[in-house]
Amino acid sequence: MYVISEEAVISGEIASIWQAATDVAHWADWDPHEEKSRIDGPFAPGAKGWVKPKGAPAGPFTITAVDEGVSWTSEARIPFGKIRGHYTYAPLADGAVRVVKRMEVHGPFHPIFRLIWEQAIRSDMHLSFAALEREAQRRLAPDVAHG
Repeated sequence: MYVISEEAVISGEIASIWQAATDVAHWADWDPHEEKSRIDGPFAPGAKGWVKPKGAPAGPFTITAVDEGVSWTSEARIPFGKIRGHYTYAPLADGAVRVVKRMEVHGPFHPIFRLIWEQAIRSDMHLSFAALEREAQRRLAPDVAHG
């Protein structure tokens, strides 16, 4: 197994951050890493989804665990293995939240991930953290067009 893990502290309310992070149908609207995404059913263990990351092949995933407002885990099959993503959200003082994304690559292709994609994935994680912060704040802002 090979692990890529990054974390950041972002500002915002945990409920809004959680809402944005688990709104699979709208990931591509705000996350610069995603081109398209969908989920079939509610965001809960066993739910099946599909995602097309930028610069990588599209594929299905399954939500394997959800601790509402705290963490969630997904798995996707790759040839001869799988990728498991684990995401956690921990409120800190002063309206900040620690977000952690941990990607585990299981199977014989982990050296390829390390060699080809590790730096891009790490960089992408921080871009996604910043985009999540902006999206969570946008979701809290009053709708001035309809207000």
